[in-house]
Amino acid sequence: MLHAFLSFIGLLLSIYIGYKLKNAFIPLFNFLAINILLVYSSTFKKKILIGNVLISLLTAWVILVLTLAEYRFRISPQDIVWQRMLKLSFVYAGFAFIISLIREVIKDMEDIEGDLKYGCRTMPIAWGLPVSKVFTAVWIVVLAGALFAILIYAIQLGWWFFAVYGLVAIILPLIWVLKKLYSANTAGDFHRLSSAVKLIMLAGILSMLFF
Repeated sequence: MLHAFLSFIGLLLSIYIGYKLKNAFIPLFNFLAINILLVYSSTFKKKILIGNVLISLLTAWVILVLTLAEYRFRISPQDIVWQRMLKLSFVYAGFAFIISLIREVIKDMEDIEGDLKYGCRTMPIAWGLPVSKVFTAVWIVVLAGALFAILIYAIQLGWWFFAVYGLVAIILPLIWVLKKLYSANTAGDFHRLSSAVKLIMLAGILSMLFF
């Protein structure tokens, strides 16, 4: 009941914001997000990978909705500020998607015993811990590589503080998670990794302050 009540309040707020901004996309997409969460909790939560991807997409949507709220039909596609905001939004949305996917799979590895009791068919249960670790490690390497490329670009622009912050607060912790993931076996090990990924996610969000 609480979930339904909060979802209804959120939908009403999105309708109000959409009306004030003359932007019908905001309530429409939030309505879709609410329905996706309902389907996730009833069906996809117990499925291999589908639930993880849905949650990760909704996490990315939290970033994109901010850009959508700034969208105006009168803005020209040639508007430089709009173009920069759009690019940054997709960069952060991509980061949010990948880091959320990494954390979701690590959480599944942490909760494997409980999920077995409730008949869930998550990746660690269906494919085993070794495959789940490889899957997670690949995404960590992809994310770290993409972020490193962004930092190289930032250095070329003279954004040294952003580059140092990204290296120390995001990339190096990702490498630590990758290293610890190899030897992790217990629920406690995976819980520590999940907490570390949450801190990395927070560090990524805080990097918005540089812009």
